Amino acid sequence: MHAVIQDAVLVGRSIIGRSISSTVINGDDPTKFDPSHPITLFIIQLMVITCLTLMLGWAFKFMNQPRVIAEVIAGIILGPTAMGRIPGFTQHIFPKESIPFLNLVSTIGLILFLFVVGLEVDISVAKRNGKNSAIISLAGIALPFAIGSGVAVPVYENFVNKDKVTFGHFLLFICVAMSITAFPVLCRILTATKLLDTKVGVIVLSAGVGNDVIGWVLLALTLALSGNGSGVNSVYILLAAVGWSILLLWPIRKAFYWAVKRSGSLDTGHPTTGIMTLTLMIVFASAFMTGIIGVHPIFGGFIAGLIIPHEGGFAIGITERIDDLVTMLFLPIYFTLSGLNTNFGALSDGLAWGYVVLLCVVGFVGKFGGCAATAKFLGYSWRESGAIGMLMSCKGLVELIVLNVGLEAGIIEQKLFSMMVLVAVVLTFMTTPCTLLIYPYKYHTRANLGDSKEDAQNRAARDAFLGASAGGAAGGREYTTRLLVVLQKLEHLASTMFITQLLEPELEVAAQIAAADPKRLDGDVAAIENALEQGASDRETTPGRNSNVNGGANVPVHIDALKLIELTGRTYSVMQSAEKDQTLLADDALQLFRQFGRLRGMDIAPHISIVSQDSFPSAVAEFAQDLSSELIVIPWTVTGPERVTADNQAGTSSDSAAAVPPTPFDIFAADGSPMYTHFIRNLFSRATTDIALFIDRGFGGAHVTPPGAGQHVFFPFFGGPDDRLALRLVVQLCHHAHVSATVIRITHSDISDSGSEAGTLEDKHEAKLSESAKVHQAALLQNQLTIGGPKLAETQNRVLSETADNVAWNYYTTVQGALNEGALSRIIFSSIESGTPLADSIKYAEQALSAAHNERMWRPLLVVAGRGRHSAAYNHEREVSSILGAKGHNPTVGAELRKTVGDVTAAVILASGQQMSQSSYLVCEAGQ
Repeated sequence: MHAVIQDAVLVGRSIIGRSISSTVINGDDPTKFDPSHPITLFIIQLMVITCLTLMLGWAFKFMNQPRVIAEVIAGIILGPTAMGRIPGFTQHIFPKESIPFLNLVSTIGLILFLFVVGLEVDISVAKRNGKNSAIISLAGIALPFAIGSGVAVPVYENFVNKDKVTFGHFLLFICVAMSITAFPVLCRILTATKLLDTKVGVIVLSAGVGNDVIGWVLLALTLALSGNGSGVNSVYILLAAVGWSILLLWPIRKAFYWAVKRSGSLDTGHPTTGIMTLTLMIVFASAFMTGIIGVHPIFGGFIAGLIIPHEGGFAIGITERIDDLVTMLFLPIYFTLSGLNTNFGALSDGLAWGYVVLLCVVGFVGKFGGCAATAKFLGYSWRESGAIGMLMSCKGLVELIVLNVGLEAGIIEQKLFSMMVLVAVVLTFMTTPCTLLIYPYKYHTRANLGDSKEDAQNRAARDAFLGASAGGAAGGREYTTRLLVVLQKLEHLASTMFITQLLEPELEVAAQIAAADPKRLDGDVAAIENALEQGASDRETTPGRNSNVNGGANVPVHIDALKLIELTGRTYSVMQSAEKDQTLLADDALQLFRQFGRLRGMDIAPHISIVSQDSFPSAVAEFAQDLSSELIVIPWTVTGPERVTADNQAGTSSDSAAAVPPTPFDIFAADGSPMYTHFIRNLFSRATTDIALFIDRGFGGAHVTPPGAGQHVFFPFFGGPDDRLALRLVVQLCHHAHVSATVIRITHSDISDSGSEAGTLEDKHEAKLSESAKVHQAALLQNQLTIGGPKLAETQNRVLSETADNVAWNYYTTVQGALNEGALSRIIFSSIESGTPLADSIKYAEQALSAAHNERMWRPLLVVAGRGRHSAAYNHEREVSSILGAKGHNPTVGAELRKTVGDVTAAVILASGQQMSQSSYLVCEAGQ
């Protein structure tokens, strides 16, 4: 034992002494390859590869090119084509002695990458479009095979060593190279071109799955048949590969599924440490088996990816764990090795360049013609068919892997390898710009949108509905019944629960709405009436519960919950988009909100949208239009109430002139980033649906409301479509027994004459015109606005808006219908005339809060206001600047906040006292 320890010490001293002697301090060259310490040169190689790849990736990003293009070109630049011509570069940075070490690392990375490719292959995606995807996939293989067979003859005669490779083996290889589609790169091109959730994107993904699997099987067959030995030996290799595949795809897959389910990873979508270890062991064991069989280790990794279950987002969780390591470290090394084998300088004759052009034409025509013609035959438009053919002709990374495997197997030599690498680069580079040219964004059709007659009628009815409502209580629209709630973060869940249960009516109100319009209700009106008679005692014990006798939701309000997830270029992000159903089931926020709806008896339908961050506003607007939503509810949770209080106390107690008032974003720091405010403003500008922005400053945060305290609402009504929408929502909120409101109509004294004149005119017609007749009269007036020129149009617009304001105000303050009678009894209406309407609205808001504090039980305050950024009754800009200046704020400081929430809300937030710091806000904007 002593001798063993002594020998180990001597070996350790030898290693340490050698490492100390080989240092730059002793004048040694760090780029000199030392087989006993390859890590030094490996780190240099890794830094060179990574830096060049990142720089090229940044440059190609502006051309909408996938990252693989940058990696391929980086490898070519580092090879003999470019930097290899610099004297001493290859000998110092990539000496031949170091290539085996790079090859080992890149092979490990390639096995993991093919495992990820197998993870991306979800058969259920292809099943959703089974017939069409199968036909397009087969057409994208058959025609390139046929054309590739014709071009294989002259290529074999001119560029292949006939003594080493038979024509049959080369024919099969060249046909596979011509027919294969780069599925991973295709997913990233679909992401970059915003086609992933369109009809074209869905069918291309489905067809790409089948094309990918068939291509890898054919390549494995090619390698098995071209291996050393007799034909009988090749058959044995093929049978052994098939046997291992069956063993892996059936019993091992069953056992792995059992282990994953037993560990709980299938329920959470997040693999445990033990499951990750087991997964990697299966991957490398499979690579080992296919390697010793005689195919290639990478096929073992690909088959292992096929056994991973996709339920509950488990495959996405596995991919998320290893994707970055593979794509950022291993693949660039692989592309560098590919570039070291590529020498465009060897293409020095016209014959070689002529065949490069021929191979480009053959590779493009075969894939594009077969897929585009088939898609057109299946009923797709010309543009959609062209886009499908263009995308399916992408080569990219998979083509390079095929070529490298062929070079390693001796099927092709370096010159032909360089030619086909150039073909792959050209075809991949042209995919994105040609796709955008053929199928620009304005022609995109989302996959869940139909072109049926029923869809067209629904959209037309919705447009007519919005045109009649104009944000007011017009056309019989007294209650908002279809809500689209935006959930972007888990932190928004508490705020969303609070505002949605306030917008949900009580059971009695639900029955009245259903009786007035049975079409709005999924259940039976008679069932609800029976529930009203038989369930009084239940409602006393569980107030606010809205469930019918069948246990389902019986209220007319339908809530669509939309979760927004950013779509990046990472593999797991693309998989999330392709497997939206699994992502939907694994999303905590949506499932919690859905469970909340079940407990409350709400009708909630979850949805998910995975798009780039700059497409969030348009995605919400499109969903609102597709779902015929009447109101978009956006939660905005404001953090840090303790900091707000401390800042206000410091500002009021200090007499120092150097004290600087906190900025609006110190007081109103939302979600930790201005990106959310940018999203909100863009949504306000793009959506044609009514929007309610709920700014939570306490309900979902640290502030605790006493149980049963209820809610008090304060709303200053200035006029305009936004305020008319807000007035209707205030009445809707007050349908709850524990919600009360103070509504003050504030008329600016400078223009009160015109306002009173409009009111008098309206009073004369009040007894004669019904509400629907008034809306019709307003529409006729709107059609005549352009007759008298801009000034007359502006005047008539103003009169029209004031008339609509009076209609809405008189309706809610005088009409005591069965539906609104209970709600109006809990609202205090008043009217004032003021020269400083904003200042007075702040004063009355503070008085309303004080009154709520003085009641038997403390009630929080919800301030409701119109955004007033378009078609506002008054321009408050001058008064806002005056109020902020009086409070010590720079008038320009609140510009961003005012753009987001409007002048009224911004003034209340920035100019109110400390007691208003916990008040929340509901900012309304009528659809345009």
